[in-house]
Amino acid sequence: MKVLALDSSGLVASVALVEKGAMGGTLLAEYTVNYRKTHSQTLLPMLDEIVKMTELSLETVDAIAVAAGPGSFTGLRIGSATAKGLGLALDKPLVAVPTLDALAFNLWGQEGLVCPLMDARREQVYTGIYEFQDGRLKCLVSPMAADIREIAGKLCAMNRDVTFLGDGVPVYGHKLTEVLLAELSAAGKKHWYAPAHLNRQRAGSVGALALQYIQEGRTQTAAEHRPEYLRLSQAERERAEKNNKGNV
Repeated sequence: MKVLALDSSGLVASVALVEKGAMGGTLLAEYTVNYRKTHSQTLLPMLDEIVKMTELSLETVDAIAVAAGPGSFTGLRIGSATAKGLGLALDKPLVAVPTLDALAFNLWGQEGLVCPLMDARREQVYTGIYEFQDGRLKCLVSPMAADIREIAGKLCAMNRDVTFLGDGVPVYGHKLTEVLLAELSAAGKKHWYAPAHLNRQRAGSVGALALQYIQEGRTQTAAEHRPEYLRLSQAERERAEKNNKGNV
């Protein structure tokens, strides 16, 4: 079984080809870029390069996996449109993998809690809390858009070692230090930050989780797929505010 995976949910653009084997799976190819280019410029050329380098016939792919959100509204739409287009053209099922689940899965086997933080702007992060049990990822706090102090409070209440990752770490790290880390340290708990090769979105993790989801029957048609934004876009918020003012 082969899965083509896409992740354009944040600043990173990533494409991967993952194959299921008798002893787990194999990452056949992964192309990841975290630089100043839009996903509309990078995603399809990256996909094309992987197809060429692996001599892949897209018809042999069994499913298309995509990071389904939360994340950048534009990035999610580009990833979703690309996955839907491939699914429709190839008549293949889609596997929607929550962005934060895939980000946490980068740290497979990590002891303690795993807390991905994605910068959601407006003084918020997209976040959740995870741990690994018997080799499988378990979500303890579901993905949400929250103030950094809210997630810090939840972590303090859990009072466990924790590893952070994601593009929200450099943005809100100072607040973590103020609100959370001093309290955890005082309680004898440790915190870590994931290293450079594991601290951002990777399509390889999207594909690896997709292999599990396929076994569990968690697939959908291209027509059914919709990104999970978790909150309204800026345009929708502004329209709602304008309508509310007009109704006063």
